[in-house]
Amino acid sequence: MSKRKMPALIDLIEAGRPVEHHAPWRRAMVAPKTWNLAVEQLAEGRWSMLGLWGEPEIVHMALLDAADIGVISLKCPGGRYPSVGQLHPPALRLERTAADLFGLSPQGLPDTRRWLDHGQWGISYPLAAGASAARSQAPTTASAYRFLPAEGDGLHQIPVGPVHAGIIEPGHFRFTASGETVVRLEERLGYVHKGIEGLMAGSPVERAARLAGRTSGDSTVAYSLAFARAVEAALGVEAPPRAVWLRALMAELERLANHLGDIGAICNDAAFALMHAHCGVLRERVLRAGDAAFGHRLMRDRIVPGGVASDLGEAGMAAVLSAITEIRQRFPYLVELYDNTASLQDRTVATGRLKPELARQYAAGGYVGRASGRDFDARRSPGYPPYDELAFDVPVLQEGDVNARVWIRIREVEQSLSLVEQILERLPDGPISVGIPEPPREGMALDGMALVEGFRGDILAWLRIGAGGLVERCHLRDPSWFQWPLLEAAIEGNIVADFPLCNKSFNCSYSGHDL
Repeated sequence: MSKRKMPALIDLIEAGRPVEHHAPWRRAMVAPKTWNLAVEQLAEGRWSMLGLWGEPEIVHMALLDAADIGVISLKCPGGRYPSVGQLHPPALRLERTAADLFGLSPQGLPDTRRWLDHGQWGISYPLAAGASAARSQAPTTASAYRFLPAEGDGLHQIPVGPVHAGIIEPGHFRFTASGETVVRLEERLGYVHKGIEGLMAGSPVERAARLAGRTSGDSTVAYSLAFARAVEAALGVEAPPRAVWLRALMAELERLANHLGDIGAICNDAAFALMHAHCGVLRERVLRAGDAAFGHRLMRDRIVPGGVASDLGEAGMAAVLSAITEIRQRFPYLVELYDNTASLQDRTVATGRLKPELARQYAAGGYVGRASGRDFDARRSPGYPPYDELAFDVPVLQEGDVNARVWIRIREVEQSLSLVEQILERLPDGPISVGIPEPPREGMALDGMALVEGFRGDILAWLRIGAGGLVERCHLRDPSWFQWPLLEAAIEGNIVADFPLCNKSFNCSYSGHDL
C-alpha cells in the first residue's frame, strides 16, 4: 500500500488563488479544504506556524516548510473558519486574539475565553468592520476569568500579579501547587494592550514605523527593521548598502545589551548579585555606545523604511569599538565565574527544563528554542543581508534548562562581538537612505512581509499599503507568542521558588505580546 504523498507548502499556495505579495514569499487565498490540509501538516509536525492573524472576514496564516515560507488566507463567511488550535495548540492564543479584535469565530476552538479583551475596552471587536458604530452600544463587562481547574488531594492555588514586586510589566500567573511543587501554571496576559494594530490602520508609513518601534521597547531595533523590510518588500525598495550594514550593527548592539542584561538578571534571581552588577556595567557600556553612535541609547527610530535616519561617524565608531574591546576583556572572567560557582549551578542546572519536542511543535525562536535543540535563526535561514556576507555560528544545546538558556546567551554574546567587529571593518560608504516611491493607485493595495531575528527570536511583520500610501493593515508577531505557553510547561514539577528564575530565563515580552 503506497503512502499518501504529502504536499509541499509551495504546492498548496500554487493551488490557491495567488495574491500579489511583494515579499520574498507568496500568498494565496485558499478554500477551506486546503486550509484544513495545512492544519493537518502542522498537527503532524511537518510544518511550523510563523503566525496567525485576522482582519474583517479574513484569517491569515504564515507557514514554514523546511526553508519555504508562505501565507495562506481564508475568507470567513459570517466570521467563521475551521480552528487551527483544535489540532495545533500553538495557534490557540492567536485565534483567541483574532476573536477579540475582529470577532472571528474559529469553529472547534477548545478554549473560547477572551484573551486580550478583559472587558474594559468599552467596545467589542474593535477592529471589525463597523466597530466605531458599535462603540457606544458595547457594555463594559469585566467578568471573572475562569482559570483551568486542577484536581487532586492537597492542591492549593497561588495567585501572583498582575502587579509584581519589581519594576516589570504586568501579567497574572496562577499556580496550582502540591506543597511547594508546581502542578500547573496558567498565565493571563493582555494588561498592556495598547492597540498598536488599530493605531496603525490608516496611518502614513512614517507614523506606522514609529509605532512599530514601540511594540516592545527592548526590541525597538528589531521591530523597526522588520517593519521597514516589510514596507520595502511591498513597495519594491532596496535600502542602500551602507544602511543595510548599519541596521545589522544596531541589531547586534541591541542583542548584546539584552543578553548581557539577561545573564546578570538570571544570576540575580539565583541570589548571585555579583554577576548582576558586572553584567549591568557591560550592558550600560553598550547602551552608551549606541547613544554615541546613533543618538539614542536604545537606537529607537533610527531604522526607517528606505534606510536609516542616522549615520555612523568616527566618534560613534570609536565608542562602539571601545565598548566591544572592554566586553572582550571582561566577559570571559564572568563566564568563568558563572561556570565555577557551584551554588549558582545548583539553581540553574536541570531547572525549568523544556522538552525539545515542545520547542519544535511551538516553533520556539531564539534562546528558548535553541537551548532545546531547535536550530533556527532567521538571520541564516531564510536569511537577509548583510548576514549572508558575515561569518557567525548559531549555538544549539539539547538540555533545555535554565543553564542551557544562559549558555546560549553567552555564546550569542561572543558571536555578536565578532559580528560587530566584522561590520565595522567592512562597512561600505555611500548614502544611508532612499526615498519611498509614490503610493499605489486608487483601488490598488500592496502586501509586504518580513522575518527578522530579534534578541528573543524571530519577529514577523506583515502589512498592506493602500492608496495614498496609508497602511491599511499591519500585524506584528513577537516571538513571545510561542514562548509564553512553553514557560507554563517548563515550570511544571519545579518548586514555586524557582519560578522567577525560570521566568527570567525565558524573559518573554509582555508588551510585544499584548500589542
